Amino acid sequence: MKTKHSILQVGFFPEAMNSEVNQRFNSTYIINAEKHLPHHEFEILLTTGTTVLTTDFLDSLPHLKMVSSCAVGYDNLPLSYFKSRKIVATHTPSVLNQAVCELTMGILFGMLRRLPQANQFAKSGQWTSGGFPLGTSLAGKTVGIVGMGRIAQDLSKCLLPLGVKLAYTTPNKKELPYTYHNNITSLAHAADILIMMCPGGPVTEKIANLEVFEALGPQGYFINVARGSVVNEIDLIEALKNKVISAAALDVYPKEPSINPDLFDIDNLYLTPHLGSSTFETKQAMIALSLNNIDAFIHQTPLITPILF
Repeated sequence: MKTKHSILQVGFFPEAMNSEVNQRFNSTYIINAEKHLPHHEFEILLTTGTTVLTTDFLDSLPHLKMVSSCAVGYDNLPLSYFKSRKIVATHTPSVLNQAVCELTMGILFGMLRRLPQANQFAKSGQWTSGGFPLGTSLAGKTVGIVGMGRIAQDLSKCLLPLGVKLAYTTPNKKELPYTYHNNITSLAHAADILIMMCPGGPVTEKIANLEVFEALGPQGYFINVARGSVVNEIDLIEALKNKVISAAALDVYPKEPSINPDLFDIDNLYLTPHLGSSTFETKQAMIALSLNNIDAFIHQTPLITPILF
């Protein structure tokens, strides 16, 4: 019988993903990286994109050589620390693009047509007393996208057939047929709908602030499917309550799975619990790629999707 390698698994993984892990490896599974470790001999760590790996925790793993992150973003990983210890790392780009695009489109239509409210309106029997308030059409709108990586480019392809104009901002202009803005405030001025799809990290921390919401305006809509860190939540709450913008939708938050309770009672705010890649098919593809990267490391073959740092 083929011997299974032992790995440390840190962070929350759905059961379907855990089953795949356990078929291929002997996994020690802990959800919280601050918990006491059973032993410290692990060379390989499997984690998620929302699990914070502190240097104190990593110091308790003196034999660690490889980190496989089951996510596309990796701002939660201390890459400079990895470099100092010569720890290699991988992630799972591309395999979740379609799922994130599907969710973003769903959030967008749900917000414009007020589908959660319409559902409650129909179920409560209110229709017999009058019609549901009119929604807003997507066609003819300018959609501004903050960030234009792989997922954002795929989202652009989903949006174009629906009669929208596309604009974007990134640190450097790309060879794309969409209107470029060199900063987020300029993009917000031009947009009817502003969608955050940029990486997290210090450079983008709280870049969606009150100035941006004021530029977006009272007919504007805001969506964040990037990282919770890119939005100033205090400014967003003020903008929503004072009708500085029409509505907003969030799928990501600064301290997941905790959500700021001040967000709960805002009528023009739509919340989802980080569902970007949350389909069975996508999670299977992500865990397969993560484990294939681990296999590549074990067998000393080139990593499939390394993080370069």
